Amino acid sequence: MATSSSSFRIGIVGYGHLGQHLVDRILGDGAGMGLTLAFVWNRNADKLKGLVPDDRILVDLSAFEARKCDLIVEVCHPQIVKDFGVQFLSRAHFLVGSPSALCDPNLNRELRRAAEQHGRTLYVPGGALWGGQDIQRLDHSGALQALFIRMSKHPSCFRLTGDALSGWTEGEGRRVLFGGSVAELCPLAPNNVNTMAAAAVAAGTLGFAGVRGEIVSDTALSDFHVVEVEVTGTNGFSVHTVRRNPAQLGAVTGSATYNSFWNSLMVCKGHGGRVYLC
Repeated sequence: MATSSSSFRIGIVGYGHLGQHLVDRILGDGAGMGLTLAFVWNRNADKLKGLVPDDRILVDLSAFEARKCDLIVEVCHPQIVKDFGVQFLSRAHFLVGSPSALCDPNLNRELRRAAEQHGRTLYVPGGALWGGQDIQRLDHSGALQALFIRMSKHPSCFRLTGDALSGWTEGEGRRVLFGGSVAELCPLAPNNVNTMAAAAVAAGTLGFAGVRGEIVSDTALSDFHVVEVEVTGTNGFSVHTVRRNPAQLGAVTGSATYNSFWNSLMVCKGHGGRVYLC
């Protein structure tokens, strides 16, 4: 990822559970891998005190350019992608941890244009998506006909913008919260459906409007998130996968996704001015 004569500088935007994991890995393992932590930004900068070296804390995100990053990693909220994504790509490669933001077609076009213009790569991590690159290859071959994803979680693990979960009680069982296009789902559950958004990027010809998704609340899922993917191709081809991702009650992100995201970060060394699923 970096040469022996220079380090690969990474900025982390967001310091929730995933952001903390990445910062700890970079500070702990990074030196031996040629990685340097350029900055960490969090909406509440006080949260960083004592956990991140003072000289790596960035209080004003609009001042990120002074830190001269090779890669900027967003792991907080789609609004950051909307507000800063194009600026990030003007200065560095950009790993977007909230790809649900890409459901906005105008923003999607702007980010792709910025990546091409500046020769930077817009990276989209697979997260909890299993077989994303296989879906992408099928799509590129022209053989992808349909893609459906169902995400089932304990209700405490959902962060929804509406009231679809109002009044749930422990032990109520299974409730389908919403089914429709991923374009419709992303604004409803922007922090929960990034796996679906990654799938929509992989299935480029179908896109956010063409990939179908469903989110399910299930009080029996106290230890796992379940992600089901159904792929339909030509001539009767189909694949159905079920992934059980260990997760604690209330956790938006399953535990296996942390290592998946770290592995995605390891890929982000520059793949030209384009979107790259990693």
